[in-house]
Amino acid sequence: MDQGMAADFWQQMWHSLRTADTALPAASFHGDQAFSSAYPVTELAASSIALAMQACAALVDNPQPVAVDVRLASRWFQQSLRPLNRAAPALWDAFAGDYATADGWIRLHTNAPHHRQALEKVLGRQRDRQALASQVRGWKKQTLEEAIVSAGGCAAQMRSLRAWQQHPQGQSVAREPLIAQTRLAEASAPSWRLPPARPLHGMRVLDLTRIIAGPVATRFLAGLGAEVLRIDAPGWDEPTLAEEITLGKRCARLDLKSSAGRQQFESLLATADVLVHGYRADALENLGYDSEKRQQLAPGLVDVTLNAWGWSGPWRNRRGFDSLVQMGCGIAERGRQWQGAQQPIPLPVQALDHATGYLMAAAVLEGLRQRRLLHCGFSARLSLARTACLLSDNPYPGQAQRADALTPQPADESDVIEFSPWGIGYRLRPPVWLPGTALIWSRPPAPLGSEPAKWLNGEH
Repeated sequence: MDQGMAADFWQQMWHSLRTADTALPAASFHGDQAFSSAYPVTELAASSIALAMQACAALVDNPQPVAVDVRLASRWFQQSLRPLNRAAPALWDAFAGDYATADGWIRLHTNAPHHRQALEKVLGRQRDRQALASQVRGWKKQTLEEAIVSAGGCAAQMRSLRAWQQHPQGQSVAREPLIAQTRLAEASAPSWRLPPARPLHGMRVLDLTRIIAGPVATRFLAGLGAEVLRIDAPGWDEPTLAEEITLGKRCARLDLKSSAGRQQFESLLATADVLVHGYRADALENLGYDSEKRQQLAPGLVDVTLNAWGWSGPWRNRRGFDSLVQMGCGIAERGRQWQGAQQPIPLPVQALDHATGYLMAAAVLEGLRQRRLLHCGFSARLSLARTACLLSDNPYPGQAQRADALTPQPADESDVIEFSPWGIGYRLRPPVWLPGTALIWSRPPAPLGSEPAKWLNGEH
């Protein structure tokens, strides 16, 4: 690992979380493994995880330095669980992936059934991947991207970094802060205890996130002792990810378009300390829950949200995922050039998702700190596209290959046995250490919708 680049990330992230004149705390990074990539993915992993734990240290006034195991940090950016008695689930739908068009490349995202259905509206139902590839070759990338997005699907053409920087959305995102923070209305002083060993014990986190980034944030908060209640819509499922990202959480379902569902959601929100959500920019607003309404229901709420393509510009409400942002923002094109390849070369892991997740966790913890000291509400906005800017601005110099030393072994001293409704698996040990405060998950992962939509203790 490049210690200098890790230090640069650490400084940029810290000053996005705190003011520029706040002293940079000490953090140590141990290990020299690195992903094979045109970009410093390992350094991004270590620094973002360090930031989340440092924000925890600031919340409980722990002066001890944060230490990160670089190898473990990188592996948490892959997967933290290895099943023992069953095969690991496939991460991608059979039709998801990169396809050559008549004039370049495009990424198609079809993991959710309705996204695949949108693709079929444009390209028809295909018998196999080869047939789909043949169909895509007859389209120009811009035309196909627009057609699939207009149909409600998810696609992104491969752009160069220069093309992205000249694009209206790229220009809008570049002007946004990495962590955009706002102090909200005054509220009564909280009655939290903040025990250093389990800082978030007794705190309630309402989790309205999906896929990877938001769930990574709330998984981290659960590891610090928070009661995390994840809410999904009826029918929504993530079979390839649930065991990975529901660790430490309870999972319920609510229909926010029904009267009963809205009433129950408002009851949960009114007694929550934190709301983390990852819907598109105007989704909650369109349901009648804008920022003002959320603070009205829960004065002093720490409200942290994620969007894929940023919070301003023409794409602020466009559907997006890590793999699409990598294609659209120039990362996959830079990887192609670095490898001298014909096809796109994305990052070796979905690093935008994972890094943004830890940045979100850090924002929640900073919001709790401000809530404790200033007796105010707090909101923060982050996006995958803005995290992509952070990475794009800091590529590895030159074209040197870097060895990938991160392949999981059949048994590893860093793994612990975990039992869940799915079976038995190895879970990685936490990658970060703060003396006096540990990441410990008191619940195994849980299937979506497996619990009622209520807090464990009705009182607060």
